Amino acid sequence: QVQLVESGGGLVQAGGSLRLSCAASGRTFSSYAMGWFRQAPGKEREFVAAISWSGGSTYYADSVKGRFTISRDNAKNTVYLQMNSLKPEDTAVYYCAAGDTIVVVTTTGDYWGQGTQVTVSS
Repeated sequence: QVQLVESGGGLVQAGGSLRLSCAASGRTFSSYAMGWFRQAPGKEREFVAAISWSGGSTYYADSVKGRFTISRDNAKNTVYLQMNSLKPEDTAVYYCAAGDTIVVVTTTGDYWGQGTQVTVSS
């Protein structure tokens, strides 16, 4: 079991940057692959990025490649999503997810945070 709490969301201008954080509970954090999903109003939840337990492998949705960077600090039980060159289309609630494998994280996930709102104004 792991509990996830996202933070760092807010309102930013198009072209700006924002860094999201996801703090996880438990001493077994490093054994989980981690990821980020987002859901815009009236839209389905979509995969954004994922990172393996070691941080050695990362995956990104095509829509965010080159703009977003996922990273993790296992000593701090935290995963980050650095978002640059933000667009209004990035506006959504962003959710942190954890799973036993990166495949699980990129699909359904095992555990979820409460979400943090990101709004990008034009």
